[in-house]
Amino acid sequence: MPSEKILIIDDEEGMRKLLARVLIKYGYETVTSGSGDEALSLIENDTFDLIITDINMPGMDGLQLLREVKSFDPALPIIVMTAYGTVESAVQALRSGAYDYITKPFETDEIRLAVSRVFERERLLAENRYLHEQLDSRYKFSGISGKSPAMERVFDMTSSVAASNANVLITGESGTGKELVARSIHSSSPRRDKPFIILNCAAVPENLLESELFGHEKGAFTGATTSKKGRFELADSGTLFIDEVGEMSMTAQVKLLRVLQEQEFERVGGTRTIRCDVRLVAATNRNLEEAVGDGQFREDLYYRLNVVNIHMPRLRERREDIESLARHFIAKYAADTGKKIDDISPRALSCLLAYEWPGNVRELQNVIERAVVLAKGVILTPLDFPQTLQDDSSICVAVPGQDGNLTEILEDFERQLIIQTLRRHAESQTKTAAVLGIKRTTLRYKMQKYGLV
Repeated sequence: MPSEKILIIDDEEGMRKLLARVLIKYGYETVTSGSGDEALSLIENDTFDLIITDINMPGMDGLQLLREVKSFDPALPIIVMTAYGTVESAVQALRSGAYDYITKPFETDEIRLAVSRVFERERLLAENRYLHEQLDSRYKFSGISGKSPAMERVFDMTSSVAASNANVLITGESGTGKELVARSIHSSSPRRDKPFIILNCAAVPENLLESELFGHEKGAFTGATTSKKGRFELADSGTLFIDEVGEMSMTAQVKLLRVLQEQEFERVGGTRTIRCDVRLVAATNRNLEEAVGDGQFREDLYYRLNVVNIHMPRLRERREDIESLARHFIAKYAADTGKKIDDISPRALSCLLAYEWPGNVRELQNVIERAVVLAKGVILTPLDFPQTLQDDSSICVAVPGQDGNLTEILEDFERQLIIQTLRRHAESQTKTAAVLGIKRTTLRYKMQKYGLV
């Protein structure tokens, strides 16, 4: 049953009672008011899901009330009631922000249907907002999360470019999260409700790449038993993400350049010109400038793709993000596997911070997934990590084997960790503080506390 709260405003007591009786019958909660001034006071001090107001009232009329309400709560839906034949008033109310109008006299079913339409619309809007929030959270997780300056620059660039139609080239090593950035750009753009289509050039044989991009007609080549749409056609009005674009052959590069210039193409084996409206986001782990210089990538295509460049930093360049990423993946895989993993030990965390992560975020994700699957306890330890990670993590600090005061043990651990991190980063206090995830002033305080300065 509905539980929405509706404010009814009319200077005629009989009308107020009639509307309240009808709406209460259908499960709505109602409050009534006989004037615009009184209603405004109620609205300012209570929460309503809908307002139904007469237009013609002494003092503050319905149109004045409508404007006042919309000035401080534009989203609050309002239905106005007007006498039969005064269509001008209804039109004026709609222009001022009313959701709907009803002419007097009316059947009670008209009121019920009008109210139902309002709340159905509000429900759909709420679902739409929820879905976009889910998309945003889905595409703004793990690989593109972080508080490091390098990631803040990525966030700023992504946010700035999302609303435009400019082509974007995302560069960086494998595993840094280039696809997630592409998805984030799409999900934050006006094209978010349209398709997001992916093509990985490295995964498609060269002789099939043109067909994958532009589609083909039946009989275009051996094995083409039916017509097929290509990625450009599938992505019409949306976003096409071309991954590993640096692996594209020179022949395919020429055809891609034409589509970007003309916004049209023909399927392989076809003669019909197909128009397309596609926002292109490309990614590569190659240095395309060097590839241009070596004659392996077309210069004109490079400049077409590289309208906006977003560079994804390596994980070892943003170590201050490792802990939050690790905890995110722990929570994710603990939930996926149904295992109870409460935390990660300080020693295990120091191993993660020290490792070079050649596979970047993807490698960290795999390491944590493996650790969660194999963990025997509720806290991850270095023993849950691959041996190569332990061997390469010389920064791991030994835990005393004998009993002792917990505070003293933790302080000794902290002192060792600071010393080894300083050594690893050539005594740079700025880098050490960043790796340890603390402020430089905090690091200075701890160094003084432990007699390290």
